[in-house]
Amino acid sequence: MTRDHRAIAEIPWPVWIALALCLVLQFAWRATGPAPSAEDLPSAPRGGMLRLASFGEPAAAARLAMLYVQAFDLHANNSLAYRRLDYARLVAWLGAILDADPRSEYPLFAAARVYAEVPDEGRARLALEFIYEEFSKDPNRRWPWLTHAALLARHRLKDLPLALRYASAIEQRTTSDAVPLWARQMKIFILEDMNELEAAKILLGGLLAAGRIADPAERRFLQGRLDQLERRLRGGKEK
Repeated sequence: MTRDHRAIAEIPWPVWIALALCLVLQFAWRATGPAPSAEDLPSAPRGGMLRLASFGEPAAAARLAMLYVQAFDLHANNSLAYRRLDYARLVAWLGAILDADPRSEYPLFAAARVYAEVPDEGRARLALEFIYEEFSKDPNRRWPWLTHAALLARHRLKDLPLALRYASAIEQRTTSDAVPLWARQMKIFILEDMNELEAAKILLGGLLAAGRIADPAERRFLQGRLDQLERRLRGGKEK
C-alpha cells in the first residue's frame, strides 16, 4: 500500500511553526513540570476541528495529535497508565485523528494492539467497538484491524457472539480481491466454535462450490474441515 509523499520544501511555513511550538512546549513541560497523568487526557476536539486547524496539512496534524495522546500513557508502567485512561475520551481522540487523516493506520493499530489489549474488559470493549465503527467507513483498507478485534473477542474476552459480529462484517462488507480468503472465512470457524455446525457447513460448502479458492492446499484444508463438520453432524443425529 502506497501513499503520496511531499518534499520537505513544500510543507507550508505555518506547519513548521506549529511543530516547533509543540516541541518547545513539550520539552518545557517535561523539564519544569510533572509528566502528564493518564487521568488528565482532555476532551477530544469536536468533529472536523483538527482538520480545520491543520493549516492544510491534516496528515502532519494527525501525527502530532497521536504523539500528544500517547504522552498520557508512555510512562514506566504502561499497563496501569492505559487502565487509568478515560476510554470514552481516548476513542474520541482516535476518531478525531482518523477524521483528520482517514488514510492513517496508526490510530487503528493503537486501538487494536495497545488499547484493546488492556486487562480491563470494559475498556477493551470500547476500543473494539471503535475499531468496528471505523472499519465500516473503509472496509477494504481497515479489515486487518477488525480481524484482530475478532480474535481478541474470541480468545481474550471469550465472547463468541461479538467475535461473530466482527467476522460477519468482514465477510459482508469487504469487496476487494486484496482481502484474503482467510479473513472472510473467520465467520465459519467462529460458528463452529459456537456449535452452529449446520450454519458453518452451509457457508463452507458454498465457499468451496463457488470455485474461488485457487490454492490446492487451501482447498484440501477446507474440504477436510467440511468433512469433519459433516461427520460431527451425522454423529449428533445418530445419538
